[in-house]
Amino acid sequence: MGEQSRQSVLDSLREYGRGIAGGLMFSLPLLYTMEMWWTGYWASPARVMICMACTFVLLLGYNHYAGMHPDATWTEVAIDSIEELGIGLVVSAGVLLLIGRISFETSPSTAAAKIVIEAMTVAIGISVGTAQLGMQPPEEKREQKENSLKHDVRFGGQLILAACGGVLFAANIAPTQEVVVIGMTSSVGQLFVFMALSILLTALILYYIEFSGSARFVRHRAFRSVVIGTLGSYAVTLVTTAAVLWFFGRFDQASLVTATAETIVLAFPTSLGASAGRLLVQ
Repeated sequence: MGEQSRQSVLDSLREYGRGIAGGLMFSLPLLYTMEMWWTGYWASPARVMICMACTFVLLLGYNHYAGMHPDATWTEVAIDSIEELGIGLVVSAGVLLLIGRISFETSPSTAAAKIVIEAMTVAIGISVGTAQLGMQPPEEKREQKENSLKHDVRFGGQLILAACGGVLFAANIAPTQEVVVIGMTSSVGQLFVFMALSILLTALILYYIEFSGSARFVRHRAFRSVVIGTLGSYAVTLVTTAAVLWFFGRFDQASLVTATAETIVLAFPTSLGASAGRLLVQ
């Protein structure tokens, strides 16, 4: 019994280690980004709470549809999601303290805002890392693959995974000033080209170039299915992009035309996350 307990503790520590590694892999560039630090100074408590709530919803969706335990109950999924948020907060605080972006002299409100803002992407990375970076016995891996092929991920679940992939991509670019500059200097024709390329890439990745894992999501390549799936994914891309841009203050004092241009410009790389990303993190 003692040996089993020790093994259980070691397994848990390995799982936490995989999660932390995944969180750092996806979010370390953001932890080193100046615009992210500045957001902690001006972001209102309401905006930070909305960010945390949206992240928790994404974690619930990811852990339910693509996590390590496909048969887990919603209670277990919620517990896993809360754990990942907690680890994200600890990792974020530790790295920010290490690189000198917060200190014991920093005001509690500013330090808390910086930690929470950074922790949201870290938490999504932790969820992906916990599920995808683990070593599985061949029998378990084969059984999981067979189960995944038997049960399609429903369209709503696909959109949740698309949003997770999109956030991981968009959050790395949205805080930068370059998005605003490109959006303001792009002509109407260029914006239409951005949209066309985004939609084309989404269709190619999901339906035609046979990315690993696509069989679980794509069973029919009829024209109607391709159109619905592609436009649905692009719609999620636009919503995710707009939400991330809003959070980082890119819409503050911006006209509707400028906000729309910024969204279309950033949706181009985000579409890669919403399509390829959802296959890679599934």
